[in-house]
Amino acid sequence: MEAVSVELRKLDVSSPVFEHRGFIPFHHTIDGENVNPALEVRFFPADTKSLVLMMEDEEAPDYNGLHWICWNIPPIHKIQEDTRLGINGMNSFENNIYHGPCPEEGTRRYMFKIYALDTMLKLKAAATRAELELAMCAHILAYGELMGLYRRLSQQLMF
Repeated sequence: MEAVSVELRKLDVSSPVFEHRGFIPFHHTIDGENVNPALEVRFFPADTKSLVLMMEDEEAPDYNGLHWICWNIPPIHKIQEDTRLGINGMNSFENNIYHGPCPEEGTRRYMFKIYALDTMLKLKAAATRAELELAMCAHILAYGELMGLYRRLSQQLMF
């Protein structure tokens, strides 16, 4: 039997406060107010029932860079700053809220990943990433991401 390949539609993910591959404002980091930045999502399929959002530091050691995870977000085009939408899962800091960028050293890349799903997920609050990925794997209609950078001010002053 041949494997069936499904091509996902591409979501356009952006932010009004930083550009793709640009620096995330201090306000949205652990050093500032630690509130999520506003995000904009375009081009999700008409049959989208919910969105999943993950923010991670992909360079963090041991797969411990998950800063924000939430699902069952209504299919909206604008996620406002400092908001709690949907259901929040357990991040790498062992809480279920947004945890802003906080690199120990150097400039790090933070990925905001958004998935459009054809269903609402039946997961408990504070579920793990593994539980979320298992629940959503057969329901992904589209995917998009936005990369932001951050370097701590204390590190910037050393140079």
